[in-house]
Amino acid sequence: MITEARRGNQAHPGAMIVVATALMSIGLVMVTSATASLDRSYFGVPFWRTTFGRQGVFVVVGLIAMIITWRAAVPLLARPAIRRWMPWGLFGVALLSMVAAFIPGWANARHGSHRWLQFTSAWSGIGFQPSELAKLALVGFLAMWFSEWTRDVRSFRRGFVPAATAIGVCVALIGTEDFSTAALVSGVGLLMLLVAGCRFRHLLLLGTLGACGLGALLVTAPYRIARLTAYQNFWDDPRGAGYQPLQSLTTIASGGWLGTGLGAGVQKYGYLPESHSDFIFAVICEEAGILGGGLVIALFCALIWLGLQAMWHARTRFERLLAFGITVCLGLQAAMNIAVVTVATPTTGIPLPFISAGGSGLLVYSLAVGLLAAIAARGEAVPALEEGYPAENDGAAYVRLDGREGLTW
Repeated sequence: MITEARRGNQAHPGAMIVVATALMSIGLVMVTSATASLDRSYFGVPFWRTTFGRQGVFVVVGLIAMIITWRAAVPLLARPAIRRWMPWGLFGVALLSMVAAFIPGWANARHGSHRWLQFTSAWSGIGFQPSELAKLALVGFLAMWFSEWTRDVRSFRRGFVPAATAIGVCVALIGTEDFSTAALVSGVGLLMLLVAGCRFRHLLLLGTLGACGLGALLVTAPYRIARLTAYQNFWDDPRGAGYQPLQSLTTIASGGWLGTGLGAGVQKYGYLPESHSDFIFAVICEEAGILGGGLVIALFCALIWLGLQAMWHARTRFERLLAFGITVCLGLQAAMNIAVVTVATPTTGIPLPFISAGGSGLLVYSLAVGLLAAIAARGEAVPALEEGYPAENDGAAYVRLDGREGLTW
C-alpha cells in the first residue's frame, strides 16, 4: 500500500539562500572594515583594486552562482548519468589543478606556500586556490562512489579501498602546503565513510593511517611543530610565538558584549595579523561584540540545520550523501576557524566560510549551498512506500517504512 507522507521540518531551499546571503553580507562589511587604513584612501583607486570592490564582486558572483546552481541542479540531479559521471569530471579537474599548483609559471606562492594558481591578465591577475575545489570534488566523488558505482560498501576491495585512496590522494596533495585543510578533508572523508556504512575496522584502519600521515606532515614542517609548542605556553612568549593567539584574545575581549562599533576597532591597525582573513571572527567580536559573534555562530548553526534537514529528506542515496558531505564540510571548517580564533586549538590558517576575504572558498561554498538548496527542493513532500519498493527512482523518492534504506549509522 502506498502512503503519502508529508514530513515536517523540511529544509526550505530559499531559507538556505537567505542564510548564506546574510553571512556573505556580514563578510563583505567586516572585511572592508578590517582592511581600513589610516594612510590609504579609497578615492583615486580603481574600484577593483579596493577591498570593498574586489570582495563585493566575489559576493555578487557567488550569489549568482548559488542561485543558478539551485535552479539548474534540480532537474540535473534526476538524471542517473549526471550523478554517475559528473563527479568523476569534477574530481579529475580538482586533482589536475592541485598538481598544477606545483608547476612553475602556474603556481603562485603566498606566505611561503604554493596553494594558488595564478591566472594572469592585464586588468586583474586573479588567482584560485585548488584545495577549495578539492573539498567539494571529494564530497561529490564519495557520494557518487557509494551510491552509483558500488552498493557493496562493506567490502574492503570494492567499497573501502577506492574511497580511501581518493581521500589519501587529496590529503597528500593538499597537506604538503596546507595542513589545516588537509585535516579538514581527512575528517570529512572519514565521516562520509562512516555514514555510508563502511565497516568499523576499515574506518579504524583509515583513521590510523590518516593520523600517521598527518603526523608525518607535522614533523616534516618545523614551523608546524613550533605552533604546537607555542600553543602550550603562548603566555611565556607574548612577542614571539604567542603573539598571534594573544592578540586574537585581546581583540575579542576588547569588544565586550556590544562591541566598539562598526569601524571603531583598533586591533586591525597592524596589531592582529590576518585580521581580514583567518582572524576575521575576532574583528567581528571586537566591533560587534559577543552578541555579533553569537549572531554569526547562530547563522552557521541555522545553515547546518537546514543542510541536515535536506539530507534527511533527500530523494536518493547520492543526494543524501552529498548533502551530508557538504553540510559537515561547512560546519567543520567554521568550527575549526572559530576554535583557532578563540585559542581553543593551536593557530593554523583556515578561513571562515562566506566571511573571510577571498574568492575561491566563497565561490565553491556558494556552489555547494546551491546544491544543498536543489536537494532540499527535490526532497519536499516525497511519497513513502512499504517494504519491497526501490529506495531510489528518477522521478520520486521511495523510502522503506522500516527505515533500512536511510543512511547507515
